[in-house]
Amino acid sequence: MSSTPPPLMKKHSQTDLVSRLKSRKVLGVGGEDDDGEVHRSKISQMLGNEMKFAVREPIGLRLWLLISAVLFTSTSLMALAFPSQLYEIIFEITTSRISIRLYGGALLCISLILWNGLYTAEKVIIQWTLLTEACYFGVQFLVTSITLLEMGTLSNGAIVLLLSETFFLFVTLSYYHHLGRRSKKV
Repeated sequence: MSSTPPPLMKKHSQTDLVSRLKSRKVLGVGGEDDDGEVHRSKISQMLGNEMKFAVREPIGLRLWLLISAVLFTSTSLMALAFPSQLYEIIFEITTSRISIRLYGGALLCISLILWNGLYTAEKVIIQWTLLTEACYFGVQFLVTSITLLEMGTLSNGAIVLLLSETFFLFVTLSYYHHLGRRSKKV
């Protein structure tokens, strides 16, 4: 009589809860990390949780970016197509068309940045977009103020321009500040 040895029994560690728990403990997953997040796998622990990078956008940010992009685009196209009329509306004097067209080209470049910021979900790109816009409004406010002081005249169009620059600078900086704050854990 030949006896066959009993078949070897394999231990299925996937179904053995104690073994799974020990494996997860060795890998360092399943428990909370320093930020209070529970990782389900080593890969998610190494790569990070994508929810951590989700941006809590301030209310109206996308609308503000849309309004800014439309205003920059329309002003740049007006400066490129009708340079004399744009300058006369604000300063009530005539000037060279080439400088206004260069201004329009620069505005068109900034508007492209704003359109890009409107369609992105990355916080850093939105922050740089807002910072670009804020720098533009700050520089334009300074240049307009110095120009008006040199000319010694103040037209209604120039007053409206200065007030709108101040308003846009304030709104843009407030969105930039709000977006730069660290979000609270939910």
